[in-house]
Amino acid sequence: MSAKRQPPATASVDLDSAATAAAALRTFWRLAEAWQLKPAEQMTLLGVGRSALYQWKAGRVGPLDRHVLERLSYLFGIYAALQLLLPEGERADEWVRRPNSAPLFNGQSALQRMLGGQVADLYVVRQYLDAQRGGKA
Repeated sequence: MSAKRQPPATASVDLDSAATAAAALRTFWRLAEAWQLKPAEQMTLLGVGRSALYQWKAGRVGPLDRHVLERLSYLFGIYAALQLLLPEGERADEWVRRPNSAPLFNGQSALQRMLGGQVADLYVVRQYLDAQRGGKA
């Protein structure tokens, strides 16, 4: 009698922990450096005010609310999609600031679109890049 195979265990991530928040923000700081984001741009992309941004930069991080987590998820997805579409890292990082003729951007850069301040602005850029990759999320 053969033993029934069990699916591999998946690691559970506690999205409400300060450690997870700190790790997510460390990743965001690297993304912000790669994209050369100014503090005001960082605040808009994260949907937070100046005091929260500077507390987080100083390492005073508690659990992130779901809105910030959603924004981070879109931003990380955009970054990852660019790395796949434009494997030359510098080109991928510069893409966010380049004017884009796609109808979604109307001659503006993806960053200008993302700086609209709404989560939907991040979503549509992520959706556009996923479509460019062949619709794979």
